[in-house]
Amino acid sequence: MKKILLLITIGFVLSSCSIDDNNTSNYSFEILPVETFELPEEFVTGETYTITVGYTKPNPCYAFNDFYFLSNSNERTIAVINSINNNLNCSAEATEDEATFNFFVNGYFDHYVFKFWQGTDDGGNDTYIIVEVPVVE
Repeated sequence: MKKILLLITIGFVLSSCSIDDNNTSNYSFEILPVETFELPEEFVTGETYTITVGYTKPNPCYAFNDFYFLSNSNERTIAVINSINNNLNCSAEATEDEATFNFFVNGYFDHYVFKFWQGTDDGGNDTYIIVEVPVVE
């Protein structure tokens, strides 16, 4: 997860570089932990499901950008990516927000394992809430 975050950060920094000194855009990106989520008790093969996750934006300068979504066999690792407008003078007021994505059940697996990223522990290790959802036909 840390390597992916580093690559994303480097990519955005390089793509935002400009030789124009008048460029006042100053955005950065941050991966935020998933705090809540809505999953069905089971999936049906061939169906598409809307999955909703809840997270906290630290202040109004944060805006939903995308999901960090890693697929490895039947395992899905999920976190929220927000863009941060560093040009704004934002209050320290945190707000709750939600984002959704569509998940298609292709029938290759008899269950899916969702790992919702919770942040890191004191040792710097990624922590997750892990949920297994069975697939039925």
